Amino acid sequence: MSYKRYWIALAIVILASFAVLGGVGRKMISQAPPLPDVYTADGQLLFAGSSITNGQGVWQSIGGQEIGTVWGHGAYVAPDWSADWLHRESEFLLNLWAQRDGAANFAALNPDQQAVLKARLIREERTNTYDAAVNRVTISKDRAAAFQHLASYYAGIFANGQKDYAIPPGALTDTAKQQQLAEFFWWTAWATSTDRPGSSVTYTNNWPHEPLVANQPTTGAILWSIVSFVCLLGGIGALVWWYQSQEKIEVHGPYPARDPFLGTTPTPSQRATIKYFIVVVALWAVQILMGVLTAHYGVEGGGFYGIPLDKYLPYAITRTWHLQLAIFWIATSWLATGLYVGPAVSGHEPKYQRLGVNVLFVALVLVVGGSLAGEWFGIQQKLGNLWFWFGSQGYEYVDLGRFWQILLFIGLVLWLVLMVRALKPALRRDSEDHSLLSLFLVSSIAIPMFYAAGLMYGQRSHLVTAEYWRWWVVHLWVEGFFEVFATVVIAFLFTRLRLLEICSATRAVLFSTSIFLSGGIIGTFHHLYFAGSGAAVIALGAVFSALEVVPLTLIGYEAWENLRLARPTEKAPWIANYKWPIYFFVAVAFWNMVGAGLFGFLINPPIALYYMQGLNLTPVHGHTALFGVYGMLGLGLTLFCLRVLQPGRKWKEGALKSSFWCLNFGLIFMVVLSMLPIGLMQAWASIAQGTWYARSAEFLQTPTMQTLRWMRVPGDILFSIGAALLGWFVLGLLTGHSYEKPDNGASAKRKYDEREAELAAR
Repeated sequence: MSYKRYWIALAIVILASFAVLGGVGRKMISQAPPLPDVYTADGQLLFAGSSITNGQGVWQSIGGQEIGTVWGHGAYVAPDWSADWLHRESEFLLNLWAQRDGAANFAALNPDQQAVLKARLIREERTNTYDAAVNRVTISKDRAAAFQHLASYYAGIFANGQKDYAIPPGALTDTAKQQQLAEFFWWTAWATSTDRPGSSVTYTNNWPHEPLVANQPTTGAILWSIVSFVCLLGGIGALVWWYQSQEKIEVHGPYPARDPFLGTTPTPSQRATIKYFIVVVALWAVQILMGVLTAHYGVEGGGFYGIPLDKYLPYAITRTWHLQLAIFWIATSWLATGLYVGPAVSGHEPKYQRLGVNVLFVALVLVVGGSLAGEWFGIQQKLGNLWFWFGSQGYEYVDLGRFWQILLFIGLVLWLVLMVRALKPALRRDSEDHSLLSLFLVSSIAIPMFYAAGLMYGQRSHLVTAEYWRWWVVHLWVEGFFEVFATVVIAFLFTRLRLLEICSATRAVLFSTSIFLSGGIIGTFHHLYFAGSGAAVIALGAVFSALEVVPLTLIGYEAWENLRLARPTEKAPWIANYKWPIYFFVAVAFWNMVGAGLFGFLINPPIALYYMQGLNLTPVHGHTALFGVYGMLGLGLTLFCLRVLQPGRKWKEGALKSSFWCLNFGLIFMVVLSMLPIGLMQAWASIAQGTWYARSAEFLQTPTMQTLRWMRVPGDILFSIGAALLGWFVLGLLTGHSYEKPDNGASAKRKYDEREAELAAR
């Protein structure tokens, strides 16, 4: 069967999409908010633009996006510093002007007097006084006084600690760094409230919602949200029509009478991957523990059930580790699966392949251990100016220091070399699965290549530049090409089991990859609506992120097909051995629809994200998509590989069955009972009063919100039980307690039946 038209379509999608992503991204970076020298109206230098960059470094070094958010990106316990500064500065100015008029404060004025001062505030905040010729911004003495007041306020928070924000005492005690941090916060707020030259829209497209300075959704945010809804409905209709118009090809049966892996001997390199899967489970366990601590800090702030744990493991560290470990264990499971599948599909074990697999394992352990330790030392301010290289970069999901980041990239390149060596003989053959192998190779190449995007910014890069490239890693590496790679791997595993025909699997994978990437690549922009970008980013991000949801229309079919494949037949009872790995793939399909589809699109349209960015609806999407899709996929691949490494031994499935249901229902309860209600209430508060209020301690520390946080406990406990059961089961594959004890008589009869079936098949 020829797949030429599928390859042409895929090539067009990739080339055109990256041309748009690169071109618009370059313009976005070139038009980023300037880093000006700030002067008062009487000509006094308040601080230099270079000091803003220094302040950004201070913010990154103490945790950055793991302590509150800036422009809506980061953690959810502390405030969004840009929105918080903007609101506090606005209140300071209104009260100052009211007191000059003889009132006790702004609230004491009558409505007409308040309206006059509000209009004055809008002019003060939104008028752009930037002079590009001398790179200077001039502000009034009143705004300079507001800066000094707020600089002192924020210095107190980071020096003395703030329990409501889960910031421990002594987080930042250096007075010079405190001043630089305040200058960075001022700049982030200035960019949110100051109109771009020649425009009535701010540098952040009027985000955050702040009625005091007339920050409201832009016309483009509303219009392109409507267009995105139309595109979603149109795309779904077109896909369903296309699918129904296609000739249905039978992709199954008759199944083999015996397990195709039965009697095969794993190669030395395949056996060497077992330790990867053990590490996957171990890292996952630690990640869950860090998640428990991180969630509890939202309730207690300063410790764990009275234990002053924040002295040793502050919130910024536990959340950093929680996110980094998620990336590490999920990526490790996928990489290990690739190392297993390579020799399986080619039937060739290259010389020294096992050595390469072992060297890569040592390298990954070094990167994981070194980066986690470095993040602790960096956030605790124990690395000095080396924080960027060996500590934490302060950017969510790519927190690890640059040295460890480079080592990880080198490790991914080594993994690619091992993959190519294993696949080379198969690629040289003119076989039916050549196209599927080629896509396998392309997706393997993309994994180290797109991780390298995280090396495109430096320690003193502009925040907009760092955000642009960071989302290449998060969206294109984790959510994009890793998913393509995993899809191809699953197709190979099913074809290797002869549950799918190669031609049908190849066509399905090529088509789904083209459809997914047609929206997924340019859809990266939906993360950047308010990150110092222009109107084009809103338009493109809205439309193409809606198209990302379109392929999920067929998720139900995918889930049904996987369920069907898991059902044993009278002539192929061995399929029951793969039931639970396949069930994890079914869970992937379910959470892809719910987490990536429903909860993803809930926050993707510009008008929705305008009010919801930086609120708890984002981690609703994050948990259900990152774990629900990629985590479940990683666990499914892990179980599949462990299954085929010992295909003839029957598992005790009780613990595995309980684990599966505990994990899924635990995640459901976690979201439905706690995270979703908190996020919806925050969205209401954001729409009604402003982003600052939805993130404030006044709102988040109310009894209702505290109760909702505690309501997460049942889901967390159930989820943790599921993880413990899975860990016990995997441990049992090593010790033997997860295998059924062989019945000699039954075993002999089974072997006899298998020989008879094999002779009959011949």
